[in-house]
Amino acid sequence: MHTPRSVPSVLAALAGFAIAVASLRWEDGLRRERHAEDKADKPPGADRASDEPRSLQVARAAQPGRGRSADAPTRIPARGWKDILWRTYEEISADRLFMIAAGVTFYAMLAFVPAITALVSLYGLFAKASTIDQHLSFIASMMPGSAYELIGDQITRIAGNNDGKLTFAFVLGLGVALWSANAGMKAIFDALNIVYDEDEKRGFIKLNLISLTFTLGAVVALLVAIGAVVALPLVLAYVGFGAERQAWLLTLLRWPALFVLVMLGLALLYRFGPSRKDAEWRWVSVGSVFASFAWLAISALFSWYLSKFADYNATYGSLGAVIGLMMWIWLSVSVILIGAELNAETEHQTARDTTVGHGKPLGARGAVMADTVGEAKS
Repeated sequence: MHTPRSVPSVLAALAGFAIAVASLRWEDGLRRERHAEDKADKPPGADRASDEPRSLQVARAAQPGRGRSADAPTRIPARGWKDILWRTYEEISADRLFMIAAGVTFYAMLAFVPAITALVSLYGLFAKASTIDQHLSFIASMMPGSAYELIGDQITRIAGNNDGKLTFAFVLGLGVALWSANAGMKAIFDALNIVYDEDEKRGFIKLNLISLTFTLGAVVALLVAIGAVVALPLVLAYVGFGAERQAWLLTLLRWPALFVLVMLGLALLYRFGPSRKDAEWRWVSVGSVFASFAWLAISALFSWYLSKFADYNATYGSLGAVIGLMMWIWLSVSVILIGAELNAETEHQTARDTTVGHGKPLGARGAVMADTVGEAKS
């Protein structure tokens, strides 16, 4: 039985988190002002790869033994991967990635209830809305128990007000919910632009169409996963699997299936999220595989840590579940952005055109990471 959390408690946690993010931004601004004179003395390209002179790019492109002519990540030699990993480490700090992840987490928390509303509303068109909580149990092992309990509370509340009828009010409510949840997706797009050294060049309509497509796609993907959870046991029973063998097989398949689903979603996000010419699929594969593995591992470890050692309820009282959910989202966003950094620096290692279409020379490819060549690190 879920213990409902009050809306004021959730709002208080969000307000506190917003203040924390704002203070980090203020401190970051002070640091930038304090070191403005030092930054002015740095050579071009110290802050953004796009500012580096073309002659430097040409010189780097001619460096031997580092994968400068690689047409795929698998063609990059060990010395090149050393460069990539070292630059990724440096860029995580230079881009203030963990602070950016905190900002995205704030927007994700604001999008939390609208996203659940959209999920329950669409689910209610095909099944009884009150049963969705039972079918979402497959995600319980991926997040802290208190966070999953909080999600269950919201699902129960929203499902109680859903009649499953396709009316104008339903369509309007679904549209509002998706638009509100869309803020979290656009925050991720902004973060990816920072990782890839890009400015947002898409217009208002195009940007929102892409982000809404991703938001709706995420909801639909979760609905498909729920459908698979419901249908797979029926299929296994039909072909003669007993209850014990069904449980064994479902447990065995859960993690690989989840890994593939997350990997595909991240590959789409890395390719179409940043405001740049689309990268070829192979140049977003490394970060997608890494981030999928890392996210599943960190989610499992964080859930285990909270269940065995930490007790946010003892520290934060009624806000414990909210804090646990925030921490899980922050860790998840951090892993996603680290995967994007790895993709960016992998693409940055080669002088070959990594974007879709016919090959173009450096500086004419429509993407900073494709138009520049990363620094060698020894």
